[in-house]
Amino acid sequence: MPVFRLELNDGQLKPARLVVPAGKRFKIEIFNRGKTPVEFESLQLRKEKVLAPGAQSFVVFNPLSPGEYKFFDEFHMATAQGVLVVK
Repeated sequence: MPVFRLELNDGQLKPARLVVPAGKRFKIEIFNRGKTPVEFESLQLRKEKVLAPGAQSFVVFNPLSPGEYKFFDEFHMATAQGVLVVK
């Protein structure tokens, strides 16, 4: 299963644009590098994961159709907006 890395740091996403394969299961490893809690969330994909400062976790996605799917850090909505590009 392909694995992708996403770092959240007090309102910043790295990277803010993740390109993943269409039609395959994949995993996103999520790391909170900041000093405040974060919440990876995608309403379109119905996924969410809350992480304490310094914590790490992951989210597994079933195969997706090509397109773009928005995600964000709900605790830092003003600055932490990202997109999952499925090709």
